[in-house]
Amino acid sequence: MNSQYMRREVFCCETCDELKSFWEKEISKQTCYRELEEDRQERSALRKLREEWKQRLEKRLRMLDNPDDKGKQANPEN
Repeated sequence: MNSQYMRREVFCCETCDELKSFWEKEISKQTCYRELEEDRQERSALRKLREEWKQRLEKRLRMLDNPDDKGKQANPEN
């Protein structure tokens, strides 16, 4: 076998291991960043505020769609 091909094989194997190692490190970094971001978002009050405003808007829309319901709720005897 030609020595030129042998060098390429050895070089390729070393490069493959280095590339594999590099991408494994990059993937672990990205996984860590993603987990930190998810934790940060879970601690954030923004989700809770959005949910509260969504509920308020839904109540407001229901009230506008059915204005008679408000009167019935205020005077349950009628």
